[in-house]
Amino acid sequence: MSKLSDKLDLKKDFPGTSFEEWKKAAEKDLKGVPYDKKLITKTYEGIDLSPIYTKDDIIHNPLTGNYPGFSNFVRGNNADGFVKNTWEISQELPYSTAEELNAALKFDLARGLSSINLKLDKATLLSKDPDTAEVNEVGVNGTSISCINDLEKIFKNIDLTRYHIFIDTVYNSLPFFTLFYSFLKKHEIGNVNASILTDPYACIVKCGNPPHDVENVFDDMYKVTKWCIENKNSIKTIGVNGFNYINSGANAVQELAYVISTAIDYIDKMIDKGLTIDEIAPRFNLTFGLSTFYFMEVAKLRAARILWSNIIDAYKGKESSKSVSIHGKSSLYNQTQNDIYVNLLRTTTEAFSAIVGGVDSMHTGAFDEILGTPDEFSRRLARNTQIILKEESHLYNVIDPAGGSYYVEALTAEIAGKAWELIKGIQKEGGMLESIKKNIPQSEIEKTAAERKKDYSKRKNLIVGNNAYANVKEEKAGIKDSKAEEIHKKRSEYIKKIRVEGNNSKHGEILEILQNIANNSDKVVDLAIEAYIKGATIGEIGKTLPRKDSDLKVNTLKIHRASDIFEELRNISYAYKVKNGFFPKAFLATIGPLKQHKPRADFSRGFFEVGGFDVIYNKGYDSLDEAIDAAVKSDAKVTVICSTDDTYPEIVPVLAKGLKSKVKDMKVILAGYPKEQIEEHKKSGVDDFIYLGADAYVLLKNLLTNY
Repeated sequence: MSKLSDKLDLKKDFPGTSFEEWKKAAEKDLKGVPYDKKLITKTYEGIDLSPIYTKDDIIHNPLTGNYPGFSNFVRGNNADGFVKNTWEISQELPYSTAEELNAALKFDLARGLSSINLKLDKATLLSKDPDTAEVNEVGVNGTSISCINDLEKIFKNIDLTRYHIFIDTVYNSLPFFTLFYSFLKKHEIGNVNASILTDPYACIVKCGNPPHDVENVFDDMYKVTKWCIENKNSIKTIGVNGFNYINSGANAVQELAYVISTAIDYIDKMIDKGLTIDEIAPRFNLTFGLSTFYFMEVAKLRAARILWSNIIDAYKGKESSKSVSIHGKSSLYNQTQNDIYVNLLRTTTEAFSAIVGGVDSMHTGAFDEILGTPDEFSRRLARNTQIILKEESHLYNVIDPAGGSYYVEALTAEIAGKAWELIKGIQKEGGMLESIKKNIPQSEIEKTAAERKKDYSKRKNLIVGNNAYANVKEEKAGIKDSKAEEIHKKRSEYIKKIRVEGNNSKHGEILEILQNIANNSDKVVDLAIEAYIKGATIGEIGKTLPRKDSDLKVNTLKIHRASDIFEELRNISYAYKVKNGFFPKAFLATIGPLKQHKPRADFSRGFFEVGGFDVIYNKGYDSLDEAIDAAVKSDAKVTVICSTDDTYPEIVPVLAKGLKSKVKDMKVILAGYPKEQIEEHKKSGVDDFIYLGADAYVLLKNLLTNY
């Protein structure tokens, strides 16, 4: 027996394998099919993903020598990652009234919520009081807030100095910013950690025609930001939100480029008004939608920091200005109404990628949020998704977990490069707003969305529970009642009562301040704060601020969800059941022994269940007459012939002719696509074919529409 060597020589004992050697072995297993044609994955970003990455893929990558908390911050803002300061669990709680929100906040803050994320209703965002707003604008998908009294109810028994307060005011922050600060001043609450953000472009691309002229918004953005600088508080005032882009089907490069291009526009506007880059940069917060392509999302968030750093360099900003806060938010694009518990898996993947990508705060959507306001149960699951990733998966203990991955490092650099080229193109068009006016981002996203739709329709990309593995036994998901009319009435009565409280002297003082606001734009922030403390409402402030109507009209983004088309099919089937007492039926004519028909029968069942069909799948039929009789007795109007290509020339003519002679409107579908036989089968009476790559949406909709 030979003696083992005392020395271990890994290079000698375990010789390395080169990429070329691996490639030759892979192509041999592919039986001569070129590596590039079979193993390269093309993404919607125009990136070719390799099945394997090596050191050679990052050898010229300038990012690999960077450290966390330094330089371009690709590895995060903090040198110790999340070890000392973890990301904020920043869940939106879209409750209609202050009382409901206060109860939810206190409950969740005691159970892991670490940031207060206020979601405002449409009336509040438009600076309208409830009694002057439309019914569906009050307390729907957000909280109705009109005055200091409302904020007092929301924050009752909550210590605001302990939490970061995150508020997206969308088009114009000044009315709500001054309301919030008046509450702080009245209650003598010191400097708080807050982000009260405005992102007018996010509103423009969503609504098409903004509430008032965008130059008014930039004036107010400047006034609020300058006021914060002069008053030495750290409140962030400028936000850029990519959520609408991701929810319209944009790819990662598009979302990234449009967010950074928007930031450039906002920086330019603020510099033109007299602020410096180092005064502006700390006031920014970037929000990105989170999608389910795990590695792409990780790379996107890392690339965002690189691009931000490049922008600050271009403006000759300080090193500290290169650090930017990033908020992540689960996209609605990937959420589904059918099999809604699968949404938990989607948001978990999104949250995982956001943490690895280095977000500073995050909202993970409740699994049922697209059906209406989440309840305590769905809130808990959404919140605990982040808590489990932190406390049980220990993601906060690893600094830059993606660092050193050949794949992620290469992908980060490629996304950043492609986004940078797109940003340069936008700058040539005159900036982001000019590009929006020219319909450039809208049309480009629409092209990407159309590609996605085609792939979902053909089931090249799967949406579990919708275009694959559909649960036909589940009950139709119901949209939760928002009780909009009841809330509108209650809030309208409340605000009317608030307005008449107090004596004539109080009302006179408010009117005098409002008049001063209209006449003195330089002191508008201080005057608005004073007016709120005296008892003014957000509607009164909104009406008083000098505003010019906007003549801007642009094409809007087409916000939708990937599963919309398949939910449409299921809704047709549900409607059919309501009318007839049963779902549309599809009969599987399974011919021959089990091994002959089972593969295609199983495929056919899954295919038709996607459309909500009741699939009748019995034993294999030895006799064609027996199969025809069973199909007729089933009362199905669709029959799928399931067997093999070799048997089809013999059995298809008999089956198709027999079925159509006995059931006049019977649709005969063939499972498979034997190319050499197609025309003959059509002549025999086959109406369509199902196979891998068939357009399931088009075929099933046609069958359901004519069922």
